[in-house]
Amino acid sequence: MAFFTPNAAAAAALYSVEQEWRHHSRWSLKNHKLSGSIPADLGKLDQLTFLALHNNSFYGAIPSELGNCTKLQGLYLQSNYLSGSIPNELENLSELENLDVSSNSLSGNIPPSLGKLAKLVALNVSNNFLVGPIPSDGVLVNFFGSSFIGNKGLCGKQINVACKNDAGGNSSSGSNQGGNKKNSGRLLISASATVGALLLVALMCFWGCFLYKKFGRTERNGIAMDVSGGASIVMFHGDLPYSTKDIIKKLEMLTEEHIIGCGGFGTVYKLAMDDGNIFALKRIVKLNEGFDRFFERELEILGSIKHRCLVNLRGYCNSPTSKLLIYDYLPGGSLDEALHEYMQSGRATEKTDVYSFGVLVLEVLSGKRPTDASFIEKGLNVVGWLNFLISENRRRDIIDLNCEGVQSESFDALLSVAIQCVSSNPEDRPTMHRVIQLLESEVMTPCPSDFYDSE
Repeated sequence: MAFFTPNAAAAAALYSVEQEWRHHSRWSLKNHKLSGSIPADLGKLDQLTFLALHNNSFYGAIPSELGNCTKLQGLYLQSNYLSGSIPNELENLSELENLDVSSNSLSGNIPPSLGKLAKLVALNVSNNFLVGPIPSDGVLVNFFGSSFIGNKGLCGKQINVACKNDAGGNSSSGSNQGGNKKNSGRLLISASATVGALLLVALMCFWGCFLYKKFGRTERNGIAMDVSGGASIVMFHGDLPYSTKDIIKKLEMLTEEHIIGCGGFGTVYKLAMDDGNIFALKRIVKLNEGFDRFFERELEILGSIKHRCLVNLRGYCNSPTSKLLIYDYLPGGSLDEALHEYMQSGRATEKTDVYSFGVLVLEVLSGKRPTDASFIEKGLNVVGWLNFLISENRRRDIIDLNCEGVQSESFDALLSVAIQCVSSNPEDRPTMHRVIQLLESEVMTPCPSDFYDSE
């Protein structure tokens, strides 16, 4: 069985493989750094018995078309960035024995129809954002705590959590409708909490240099002193496969030589484990007890977020004098260095300005901010949503329904300009001179532009 190359575009790769191996029954594409949405065309593989796409960077919804793969016995989609609900169509997989969709960003209810999968012997939906009662239909009654952990909104006898307002009826009756309404509120609360957490980080950046100057001189042996007074490890999503003893032992060995930068409000160290995995460790000095409790709540929010555009927070070490945040290590250097070199190179000039103008036009047309919650819950932003609509031949769907009194030709012209401005290839973007010419000729009343014509 052939595999994808690590840097292949997911959609193109899956399509080419689908054409070449349509009659193959087993696909194992784990750990290949694939990204993008999972193509619905996989549902055409009617001979498929095994599909493993875990430990990649797929995002978007689980295609309902997978329910057409009726011979499927094993489906492994864990450790991606999948969102949306678990499709009811999976009930058609009558031969399915193993289903793992854990460690994603799935929401909504667990479909009671999964209870129809009579041959299902292993189920894992843990570490998502699922809500509502866990159904007891069919084979679902056979699964308990480990299959559902990490979903704070779930309840039911399988995890020994009582459901509020439980009238004792069948959980499969009307649970989806009520759960979806509750889920909308939960998504709004989650988005608000995320924004608040990010604002907190931004505010801390202003006094980061002060903390570094104040405490930096004592940090040569600071971490060893931190953990020597007693420390505990808090892990998110079970993503840190080491014992507390092993982690603390490595922390005690960190010195000034391991410093790789000064972050927003703490020093960052390079933490190398014995198995070769490398992490970034940010040391944050504790200020007072009240701030510490507040900061722990914010860490829980950040730790619950799993998104392809955010560095993964694996967990943290809590000591009497500091908090040591453990992130995935990115070898590309710090963001401020990248931005500085970018500005120095002169590339952050007209082409990036044109892109920003395109985003602004999309914001006006859609009536939504570039990172509106309706985009984020799909794992996208306004540009990603536009590209999706274009692929569906529905690009005018991005226009705000509340826009009235504007000719459709003007909308089409503005949308055309925006699409050119946000092209993924900077060379394909027009100059601002050309943008203004397009706006004057197709949107605004024609008027002389001697200033721009002189360029």
